[in-house]
Amino acid sequence: MSTEPSRVEVEIYGEYYTLKGQEAPEYMMLVAQQVNKKMTEIGQRNSRLSLNKLAVLTAINLADELLKLQEQYNNLLQMMDPEKMD
Repeated sequence: MSTEPSRVEVEIYGEYYTLKGQEAPEYMMLVAQQVNKKMTEIGQRNSRLSLNKLAVLTAINLADELLKLQEQYNNLLQMMDPEKMD
């Protein structure tokens, strides 16, 4: 039994996109809002960036945040059970 993918219309940095996926529409909107927030922050600091460069810088910033959170998570796991991380 397969479920129909969710579809949601979102606005990111003034552009409209249709997202389609297995997640709840509310979650997909939250993800889009996070991307929009980060693009807006970076765009305000670097107003001369092209949209493509702004998108790449946003992706780099979000990837950086993700990697740091993954490292923190792994450190917490290791603190909880040091033998499992060897």
